[in-house]
Amino acid sequence: MEHERGFGITAVVAFLGGAALGAIAALLLAPQSGRKTREQLRGYARKAEHTLREAASEAGQKFEEAVSEGKEYVEARKSVLREAFEAGREAMKKERERT
Repeated sequence: MEHERGFGITAVVAFLGGAALGAIAALLLAPQSGRKTREQLRGYARKAEHTLREAASEAGQKFEEAVSEGKEYVEARKSVLREAFEAGREAMKKERERT
């Protein structure tokens, strides 16, 4: 499941990078004034920055969720092991008392 999350983020970043490169190439090859081209590039850069910040924020949230789930899993396993250890200790104590 972790692999799928990483792939999704990678795919989004790759898509955005390709879209940005395609947009830049189209603008540079388009027959319009330099001023208008620069304005369009700035607009695309702002949109790309916003999208990347959102993707980074989402990735951070997913990471925090995964860490939290991992901690809960470890804590649950520690509890089970602790209970098993105590049961074993009690069984040994009873066996010693019996003999």
